Amino acid sequence: MFRSMFRVMFLALFLLAQGTVSAAPATILVMGDSLSAGYGIRQDEAWPVLLARRLQEQKLDYNVANLSISGETSSGGRSRFEQALKQHRPAIVILVLGANDGLRGLPAEVMRDNLAAMIAASRKADARVLLVGMRLPPNYGADYTQKFQRVFADLARAYKLPLAPFLMAGFAGQREMFQADGIHPVAAAQPLMLDNIWPKLRPLLKQK
Repeated sequence: MFRSMFRVMFLALFLLAQGTVSAAPATILVMGDSLSAGYGIRQDEAWPVLLARRLQEQKLDYNVANLSISGETSSGGRSRFEQALKQHRPAIVILVLGANDGLRGLPAEVMRDNLAAMIAASRKADARVLLVGMRLPPNYGADYTQKFQRVFADLARAYKLPLAPFLMAGFAGQREMFQADGIHPVAAAQPLMLDNIWPKLRPLLKQK
């Protein structure tokens, strides 16, 4: 019996040494709101799903856990973030929160504190962080929109994080790229959203 167990252990170690036994894929955790949850479109059209496909096509050994929820604020994301880290143990966290804070006119300082707490928790869990910025339409007032936008740049600088400045860069002014509500991007915009994130995400994948 012991001889048989020894043979199994020896074979497992040999296969691992030869690279035959591969480690499980690392996880990229997406924490966002309706812009990342695929609101109003098919779920398989949302940019996090397109990200998973791109990773597979490029033979990058990662899976994507998309925990984005429509209507989510930075406070809501923070409240469930510790559990998300424990459950998924991500190698990389993509933070795409803040749009609903801005649309509701919530204090920019609160959003900053919430995002900072999630960044700190990610680092404590040995996860790298990509921060994705948002912008507000000018009707929210110059003072508030500037404070809101500055939060993302300030956090990226303070924590030395990669920052994708604006999820909807390049098409935000194109009405046809949005659903009837004028807020949520259509399916055709999802690859553009992924392309706005990818250049900042790709270098993190090399560090696996």
